Amino acid sequence: MTDLSIIPFGGVRENGKNMYAVTVNDEIFILDAGLKYPETDQLGVDVVVPDFEYLIKNSDKIAGVFLTHGHADAIGALPYFLQQVQAPIFGSQMTIELAKLAIKDQEALNTYDDYHIVNEKTEIVFGDVTVSFFNTTHSIPESLGIVLGTPYGQVVYTGDFKFDQTAKSYYQTDISRLVEVGKGKVLALLADAAGTGDNANSVNESKISDYILETFRDNKKKRIIVAAVASNVQRIQQVIDATVATKRQLVLSGNDIENVVRTAIRLRKLNLPVPESKLFVNLKNAKKLAPEETVILETGRMGEPVKHLNRMANGEDPYIRIGKDDLVFITTTPSTAMEGIVAKTRDMLFKQGADVKQISTDLRSSGHASRNDLQMMINVIQPEYFMPIQGEYRVMTTAKKAAEEVNISEDHILMAMKGDQFKWLEDHFELQDSFTIGETLIDGSGIGDIGNVVLRDRRILSEDGIFVSVVTIDRKKRQVVSKPKLTSRGFVYVKANRDLMKEASELTVKQIEDYLTNTKSFDWTELKNGVREVLSRYLFEQTRRRPMVMPVVMEVNQNRRPTAHKVAQSGTQPNKNQVVKKNKKEVSEKQVANKRPQNHAKNKPVTKVTEKS
Repeated sequence: MTDLSIIPFGGVRENGKNMYAVTVNDEIFILDAGLKYPETDQLGVDVVVPDFEYLIKNSDKIAGVFLTHGHADAIGALPYFLQQVQAPIFGSQMTIELAKLAIKDQEALNTYDDYHIVNEKTEIVFGDVTVSFFNTTHSIPESLGIVLGTPYGQVVYTGDFKFDQTAKSYYQTDISRLVEVGKGKVLALLADAAGTGDNANSVNESKISDYILETFRDNKKKRIIVAAVASNVQRIQQVIDATVATKRQLVLSGNDIENVVRTAIRLRKLNLPVPESKLFVNLKNAKKLAPEETVILETGRMGEPVKHLNRMANGEDPYIRIGKDDLVFITTTPSTAMEGIVAKTRDMLFKQGADVKQISTDLRSSGHASRNDLQMMINVIQPEYFMPIQGEYRVMTTAKKAAEEVNISEDHILMAMKGDQFKWLEDHFELQDSFTIGETLIDGSGIGDIGNVVLRDRRILSEDGIFVSVVTIDRKKRQVVSKPKLTSRGFVYVKANRDLMKEASELTVKQIEDYLTNTKSFDWTELKNGVREVLSRYLFEQTRRRPMVMPVVMEVNQNRRPTAHKVAQSGTQPNKNQVVKKNKKEVSEKQVANKRPQNHAKNKPVTKVTEKS
């Protein structure tokens, strides 16, 4: 019986977060390790990465992580994955440099240096498996597809790709190499489906270059603020060319874009028509330039431009104030999840008096395969099975239909979910031993400490606010010793709702007194739950809203020295004239670092690394 399986950890039925594990004879080959940006209901979350639990448990089997390109949807999860599994990383020179930038701020990875640079001529032998690569066209240089040659046949992963006959040398697809791969037995093709939702083909990059230059020339007297994804090196090159052609100077807004530009210049993947000193201007010195001399390239935190553009529209950027002399040029095509934010941002920009232009309203610009591109890839590779990836279910469905049009039968199209395990059984793939793979939410420095309960609480707070009731009791005398202090945040305005607050106070006292009178055994949780239930019901009846109700009950002893119970939950402090009873065990105020244990993967020895002539 063969031992080959494919498991998606992300990138299917969602936009981004690409990560796929191919297991061959007890070795795991990880294809990409990406993130996605949060949905609108994931309040406060910075990014979302795959759940690594299965890979951590099987870390000794991991041969390596093989990267297709340097965008966040392919490398963004590396900082979090490598803290738990330190496997070797393989990618092109540009991709490896961007991967190093992605993890540089992680102190736990300061000593990590297991990088391996590959190109389209590289072959790496891991026992029974030979890993090789082919050049693809995407919006970043040195993008690669990956071929896993196994004893049972080849598994091909395209990464993000498209076909563009006008692409420059280090963006070109190697068609002859694809034909060579297709001549062998290809068991499965994992191909980019993100661009198949629209039947129209993307315009080639030479037309986009002309469009950007024309936009600059049509706005001679305006300051131009360009919103772009930091790692879209091709778009950055087009902005640089238009800046020089219109005799302007370029301001890089933010560390992310500066790091990418410096890296691309060092690797000679960006062409500067003039010396750097005549092209770039420091952000702090941008005010010295006249509007007609200025181009600001804005990418925002983690290279995501739209959210930072939103902050700029709100006047929150300390250096850039948007006004009537500005053109805001959005050169990125937003994902479906970001369309609402883009629409609101555009509206705010217009209110500030700026002109706004968005490339996606005039041109179909995409770095992903169109329907025709995908069909061409299938025809050249000739796979036995096809798995559409990198897209929500709607685009996976359109990719499925496109594959059926080029004679891939429906039962040979794998419409995968995260955690589905497709095993090769001599002559066909079969879904077996699937398991649940969740998401890991990243908020600040926390990894995985944000879950559905926290998101639910944040949603409630954002929609209906919080209502806090603080009361002091004497447990021994079984009575309330002070009138409840009520606080409302984001729920109702207290001064305009005195009757509601008075009734809520009386209900709190009555509920506590009933509990103290009628209950022999005392339980803090039971007491607070009773208060919470009574207040929640009353507030909903009066307002038809459901704020988060937080009862805080404080206790005094016989000497009237109160002890705060769960005060920290609400942030409420005891009365300043009262003395807080000390706990038996004192806790240091210093935070104790909870160092995560690392599972060190067994770095499989590379049997053979060669470059094809």
